[in-house]
Amino acid sequence: MIIESDLKLDFKDVLIRPKRSTLQSRNDVNINRTFTFLHNQRDWTGFPLIAANMDVVGTMGMARALSRYGAMTALHKHYPADDLIAFFQSDDSGNVFYSLGITEADADKFRAVKAKAPVDKLCIDVANGYTERFVETVARMREENPDIVIMAGNVVTGDMTEALLLAGADIVKVGIGPGSVCTTRKMTGVGYPQLSAIIECADAAHGLKGQVCGDGGCTVPGDLSKAYGAGADFVMLGGMLAGHDECEGDLRHEERDGQRIPVAMTFYGMSSDTAMHKYAGGVASYRASEGKTVEVPYRGPVDGTVQEIMGGVRSMMTYIGATKLKEVPKRTTFVRVGAQLNTVFGGG
Repeated sequence: MIIESDLKLDFKDVLIRPKRSTLQSRNDVNINRTFTFLHNQRDWTGFPLIAANMDVVGTMGMARALSRYGAMTALHKHYPADDLIAFFQSDDSGNVFYSLGITEADADKFRAVKAKAPVDKLCIDVANGYTERFVETVARMREENPDIVIMAGNVVTGDMTEALLLAGADIVKVGIGPGSVCTTRKMTGVGYPQLSAIIECADAAHGLKGQVCGDGGCTVPGDLSKAYGAGADFVMLGGMLAGHDECEGDLRHEERDGQRIPVAMTFYGMSSDTAMHKYAGGVASYRASEGKTVEVPYRGPVDGTVQEIMGGVRSMMTYIGATKLKEVPKRTTFVRVGAQLNTVFGGG
């Protein structure tokens, strides 16, 4: 048994210290980034936000909406093959990841789709990225698809970040347990504070010219700023994008003044009872649910939320004098805090 006593931090534990700046306006900053991916050496430019591959959020409708802002979407893996083929044959698929797990059925479905449609981004997604089988799957998919961008995860430590990049991943997805509808930490006791996970994994990835995507833990726009400051090249969101028109959760309506008004939408983790009953016929006898099902307020089109996020990032950059988003980690100094919000009215 080993106890690590080094301090590990979450987003709530820090704030970003402002720095003297010559910037005059939020219009003076560039929130896009350009990356050259490690294995296929192709360039990508855009706002490095990715909608999570959860079946409520990682939708084709979300992909079309986020693409207007240069952001990306990881589609959930439960769309029928024919629907995926039609989508990837369209003009809407440029900023979209095809998602799959590590079963042979997942691989066969991907091969069938790719044989008929130009898929150029792949998200290989499991809850536990520490298994040999997962690393072997990443290596096999890289060998079969030398020209594709591969994002793989999830892990929270530098050693496994390096292992996945060496196996063939371009982007490593970072996060175990921080998601708003994830109960892995409660059910298993396993996890890692998300800010420290991003810092450590980004340091490992950047040494090999790879990228990391911080997945989970963001609850407000300022958390994305902290993730970018910690070295995240991309940030993946689930709960912050839930409840919008582009999602595929069930809407609950209420009668108001003789009209049926949408007020809430279901949102659930992909290891929840809800997801496992929907896709696997129930929770297998050898495992427990590691996700929960909640209702989030209905929030209309996602455009307002995306603009709020982008505005928060722009404002952060003016506070620390970063003209380009890629400069943010070098200009970020975190200060530890006991509380970051004044919650006297409305809880923050």
